[in-house]
Amino acid sequence: MNEALLIAVVLLWIVVAALALTVVALFRQVGMLHERLGPVGALVLPGGPKVGQSAPRFSLPALDGTRVQIGEPGGRRSTLLFFLSPTCPVCKTLIPIIKRVANDEADRLTVVLASDGDEAAQRRMIAEQKLAEFPLVLSSELGLAYGVSKLPHAALIDADGRLAASGLINNREHLESLLTAQDLGVGSLQEFLARPQSIPVDA
Repeated sequence: MNEALLIAVVLLWIVVAALALTVVALFRQVGMLHERLGPVGALVLPGGPKVGQSAPRFSLPALDGTRVQIGEPGGRRSTLLFFLSPTCPVCKTLIPIIKRVANDEADRLTVVLASDGDEAAQRRMIAEQKLAEFPLVLSSELGLAYGVSKLPHAALIDADGRLAASGLINNREHLESLLTAQDLGVGSLQEFLARPQSIPVDA
């Protein structure tokens, strides 16, 4: 009886060790896959200005009574133009992330919210989501000029009034990819990953 129990315990440990090795192998495969894929950026949609071109210029009244200049060169900071809607559930999940990024990048970034439609619904959204710190402009022409066909969408305009990055965003990684693309001097992370990477040669 004791011998049978001992054999069962040994077999159990063998199974556990095999499972542990399998998990380690899976982790390695996932890591390799992640390395190959690289960071995935915001999805660049057709239409609107091309990255590197002068951004469409607008001077629009915000719901808080201020006037917002969009695409105007000569500023000190970049402008993150975030297109959202009160009826867009993904937009609402991104609002805390927008707030965090605005705070973390306050020295180089100004956030402007953009929407269209019923003003009362927009004001309710501002109150419910605590968005009073950001100006919100209502303009369907603005969305058309920036090629916005789906929400949530963001356009990053540099201090010289050029479109630095733009795309459909669904999470923090997509949003941060716009800033990363600007830092790398590329239109999108997909463009960066598509470039042939130089292989260092040992001297």
